Amino acid sequence: MQEPLLGAEGPDYDTFPEKPPPSPGERTRVWALQNKRVFLATFAAVLGNFSFGYALVYTSPVIPALERSLDPNLSLTKSQASWFGSVFTLGAAAGGLSAMVLNDLLGRKLSIMFSAVPSAAGYALMAGAHGLWMLLLGRMLTGFAGGLTAACIPVYVSEIAPAGVRGALGATPQLMAVFGSLSLYALGTRRRCRHWPGCEGLTPTSAGSSSRSRTTSGHSHLSWAEARDPHIYRPIVIALLMRFLQQLTGITPVLVYLQSIFDSTAVLLPPEDDAAVVGAVRLLSVLIAALAMDLAGRKALLFVSGASMFAANLTLGLYVHFAPKPLAPNGTMGLEGAPLGGTGQPLATPPGYLTLVPLLASMLFIMGYAVGWGPITWLLMSEILPLRARGVASGLCVLLSWLTAFALTKSFLLVVNAFGLQAPFFFFAAVCSVNLAFTSCCVPETKGRSLEQIESFFRSGRGSFLR
Repeated sequence: MQEPLLGAEGPDYDTFPEKPPPSPGERTRVWALQNKRVFLATFAAVLGNFSFGYALVYTSPVIPALERSLDPNLSLTKSQASWFGSVFTLGAAAGGLSAMVLNDLLGRKLSIMFSAVPSAAGYALMAGAHGLWMLLLGRMLTGFAGGLTAACIPVYVSEIAPAGVRGALGATPQLMAVFGSLSLYALGTRRRCRHWPGCEGLTPTSAGSSSRSRTTSGHSHLSWAEARDPHIYRPIVIALLMRFLQQLTGITPVLVYLQSIFDSTAVLLPPEDDAAVVGAVRLLSVLIAALAMDLAGRKALLFVSGASMFAANLTLGLYVHFAPKPLAPNGTMGLEGAPLGGTGQPLATPPGYLTLVPLLASMLFIMGYAVGWGPITWLLMSEILPLRARGVASGLCVLLSWLTAFALTKSFLLVVNAFGLQAPFFFFAAVCSVNLAFTSCCVPETKGRSLEQIESFFRSGRGSFLR
């Protein structure tokens, strides 16, 4: 298998030489230089994830602001808000579909760099929006860029990272995305940003990898006959199911409508401040995951993650179900005018300590997601996919992931209006219980193993090191 190269000057250059220099001092110097290049390339590549994380949650503070907008061209109904929140995922699905071709045609690095073009165009459209179509088109373009980077960056990082630090470096894309989301939530607490799409400083563009780095492009095409081989389709099926189940936990609609969810529940702090607190907790949790992934292992963190999300979703569902009813009944308002709670009135304020429940449960959900099913599903996708199918299969995983996210995000407001805010949380809790069983039965442990060893496992069927 061809090894990933970093900063190669010629065809004989090997990032990880088979015969290290005999001198311990020279060996240490070469190791430090090589790892410095790996860390620099990783940092340059994951800058695109900042824009991805920022764009994903852009609607959380923006939708409430636009619903209150006095500008008739930008004022959103509930139906329009659901499209504004969900169209990002359609763009991301298109980005994943494109990655199936671009990953192998251009290579990982050029694909990451190319994503900056639709990202910049999308932010420019939203910043200068004078109508709904500009908001939707801008949102879709930033989604396309996000889907492309989501398919390319994890694969790129896993291919250049040594096995001993691949877990930590594999968490950096998620870490940078979370930092981008937190930046948006922090801006959401600034009351003077009334006209969100036109606010200054709200248009970060994804940065492609500008370091001197490259990885194998995998130009050989996988035939259908080869795809039927168990050592090819088994890891692909596992990766696809992980991406599918990750989205079914409800992470995307929760992030997209986080502030609106807080608007619909009685909370202690202002909703925008609650959203910022949850974003900070998410950032801290991903940092913990990055440090623990190569120590505790992938499966242990997935179990902790799934259990935490189950408890959080169940708690949120029970809180909404048993919370005080609206102060005044109003059954005449439909989706066009109703808030997330399914009524036209805010919930009555429960006793003081109970107002902490939505915030604490949301923090637990985000924390659980961020230590396991958030970063590890992306890392495992890039680790277990076979080399010859990695470019196409990673794009396929992203395509399935964001199509699922679109279905959930678009239907979230409809389900809430029809059955109440508790319904989706009970569904997400049930999915999290399925995730625990799936982790136990199907997910391999890849801690400390090279990509060659992982592929050899699926090829030979020997599972000693993956148990």
